[in-house]
Amino acid sequence: MSSRDRILSRIRSAVAGAPEVEIPRGYRTSGPQAGRVELFAERVRDYRAIVHVVPESEVAATVAMALSGRGARRVVVPDGLPEEWLAASDLDRLRDDPPLGPADLDAADGVITGCAVGIAETGTIVLDAGPGQGRRGLTLLPDYHLCVVGAGQVASSVPEAVARLDPARPLTWISGPSATSDIELNRVEGVHGPRTLEVVIAEPAS
Repeated sequence: MSSRDRILSRIRSAVAGAPEVEIPRGYRTSGPQAGRVELFAERVRDYRAIVHVVPESEVAATVAMALSGRGARRVVVPDGLPEEWLAASDLDRLRDDPPLGPADLDAADGVITGCAVGIAETGTIVLDAGPGQGRRGLTLLPDYHLCVVGAGQVASSVPEAVARLDPARPLTWISGPSATSDIELNRVEGVHGPRTLEVVIAEPAS
């Protein structure tokens, strides 16, 4: 018998005959809806990401401005990305068909994607490899990630976001640019993913 089996056996013996206890699970499943887009933008900025909150009609111009500001021309464009987002941009589009190799992705000036959901209370963006997002590697290897988030995609809380997601899909949770700290708390960005995250939040016309 292994140590694990002995420990579990002792636990079973100790609780044998104990009455069943009902554990209340009144978890909060949603948050306030008012101001969730503003909170999302604030929390994303807290992670040192660049954030633009614009009307849907200005997404293409904002995307073009963001890419031009970085001098990004060779940009990875996943299948299914809305064409209107790139209408004002002059790009050398890198398609992932056939799949781009690590060297190609690392040499790209950046990647532009949509998302599955945004989370206001944590400033997190979730990708699920759906249309306009591509496979996970596309957003981990380029040094710059430009992500467009629709205001309607912003959930107020984590439980609300989880309820919108399919757990069978490959989920990537992004909270700001990739960053880590050593034992002396010296922050280093770009170790596990993009060094720069830029987010365009598209609000519907009022």
